[in-house]
Amino acid sequence: MVAALILWGHALAAFVFAALALAQLRRPRGQWPHRAFVTALLLTALWALAVAGIDARDVSTRLAESARNIAWLGFMLALVRRDRTGNVAIGAVYIVVMGVVAAGAVFAIAGLVKTDDEAFRAIDSARLVFRMMAAVSALVLVHHLHQAAPATRGGIRLVVIALAALWSIDLLVFTTGYLQTGWPQGLIAMRGFAMAGVGLLLIVAVHRSGDWTLSLSRPIAVRALSTVVLVVYAGLTALATNLADSYAGDYARIVQTAIVFGATTALITLLSTPWLRAWTKVKVAKHLFRHRYDYRAEWQRFTATLGTPGDDPLAERVVKAVADLTDSPGGLLLVPDGAGLSPGPAWNWTDPPHGRDEPLAHHLADGIRIVELDRVRAGQAPADEIASVPGWLIDRHDAWAIVPLVHGGSLIGAIVLARPPVDRALDWEDFDLLRVAGRQAASYLAEDRAHSALADAARFDEFNRRFAFILHDIKNLVSQLTLVARNAERHADNPDFRADMVATLKDSSDRMTTLLGRLSHHSGTRDEPLTAVDVAELIERVAQRRRAQHAIVATAGPALARAHAARLEQVLGHLVQNGIEASAPDAPLRIIAETRDGHVVIDVVDHGCGMSPAFVRDQLFRPFVSTKPAGFGVGAFEARQLVGAMGGTLTVDSREGEGTRFRIVLPAADALEAAA
Repeated sequence: MVAALILWGHALAAFVFAALALAQLRRPRGQWPHRAFVTALLLTALWALAVAGIDARDVSTRLAESARNIAWLGFMLALVRRDRTGNVAIGAVYIVVMGVVAAGAVFAIAGLVKTDDEAFRAIDSARLVFRMMAAVSALVLVHHLHQAAPATRGGIRLVVIALAALWSIDLLVFTTGYLQTGWPQGLIAMRGFAMAGVGLLLIVAVHRSGDWTLSLSRPIAVRALSTVVLVVYAGLTALATNLADSYAGDYARIVQTAIVFGATTALITLLSTPWLRAWTKVKVAKHLFRHRYDYRAEWQRFTATLGTPGDDPLAERVVKAVADLTDSPGGLLLVPDGAGLSPGPAWNWTDPPHGRDEPLAHHLADGIRIVELDRVRAGQAPADEIASVPGWLIDRHDAWAIVPLVHGGSLIGAIVLARPPVDRALDWEDFDLLRVAGRQAASYLAEDRAHSALADAARFDEFNRRFAFILHDIKNLVSQLTLVARNAERHADNPDFRADMVATLKDSSDRMTTLLGRLSHHSGTRDEPLTAVDVAELIERVAQRRRAQHAIVATAGPALARAHAARLEQVLGHLVQNGIEASAPDAPLRIIAETRDGHVVIDVVDHGCGMSPAFVRDQLFRPFVSTKPAGFGVGAFEARQLVGAMGGTLTVDSREGEGTRFRIVLPAADALEAAA
């Protein structure tokens, strides 16, 4: 029964693959992937026919199976458009896997040689190991081919799925045959019908496929190569342990343990040695790729290192980003210092020197030249370049190259790269990549320095703004002190006046101290929380201070506002001073405060000359605009800024010849806030 299923299943598979091959031959496309596809179909049909007519264990059948696998690997290789990848690494991977398949065929032929039972079992075991290695390696390549296939090309995806099913069935059969003593006849029977299903899936894929070419990226090719090498490594280790089991006799277990332990130790050593990893990377890039660098991956890593903020400052990240391009273990940034360059931030660089190198700065500023220090040491560089390199770089053997950082025609700095683990001379690809990376790094450094300059300018601007406000307050204090000095000539003998004068001087001194504190950028008044302020008490204090200068009428009921007491007093001082200066000596100034609908409303009303609507709209709240000969034009502007910072509003209603009303509206505070 099983033999009949093997016969009919594989005969059906042979019919499906042969029919598909003939159908493809009728409409040739003249493309290499298409020809490889037809060849693989014909060899698969031939193999299935051999299994059906002869036996799966016959040498001719096993050779046909090896030819089938090599044909399908060739078809997969043809799917990869090598002119886009620009390397031969993926071709090397496929050749390695084809070599593993061919080794399995060699062991199949070796089984024909008359040997003893132990040798025959060893050869048969080795043949199964190589067939399993070939199946696993082919599945790895299928996986990477699946990653490269666009999601919109469903036909290619179906081909990949069919190939994965083909080698998954083989792996199941070979693994079962390796683990058990007898040949898995049941799985062989099932494989025939499964292969017929694979053929039907390929028929569907053919009708849905358009372009037969794919493009594997460089990372996929490297991962495929690494995975296949690991599979081959593990397979050879398993083969060695099988041979030891057959020929080591009583010492088989000890020899097998030594093989496994030695292979594992060797693999860990290889993977954990930085020099060996760097050497492997260089050799692979040199011999398997057309270009040394995967520019897309390198540029993504470069920009990620520069653009990702972290604990390290930007200058150190710039050095690291450029050093990573050439696998340099460290680097030093030379920064402009007058007419020369001085050592600056470093990454994995010890004992930077002191001093300034002007000749090197002049040489690098003349053009974007990558300085190869080994050529300078050997005297092979141009004379001007040799003369410009400082002695401390010549004496330091681990200094490898100097990359200038030029932005907009200006030398932003230079990076000294440490020698990579695998010493080599720089080539044209290194020069091109480092030149472009130097320009990009220079733009980052220039932008960072521009931001720092803008921040300094902003701090100066803030200082100037505060100073302008303080000058305005000083002007008010000077007016108040001038009035005291004028009255002192007439009322110096009056004890009440002397007491009032001392209080005024003390208050002016305290206010001057507060004004000087506001100049410091460490002043924290702008971050103080809002509190409940007794507006009536504050208005009375402001009015009492100014009554010696002008008549002021204060009318305030119980009112608690959420504000800053010092800021609100400062605002009222500005508005009262403006009202006094705008009013006639016999026209009193009124300050009114009351609570309305959850807000505290404070009015400062004068009966002076007033202002025109155009002046109020266009100039009143603009800084440095004033109608007074000695005015600074910042009082109203600062008052509105301070009120806005407290969550309130400042409005003005003025009529020429009648007077002006400034109105402050602040959120009201409740009794609980006042108690707190």
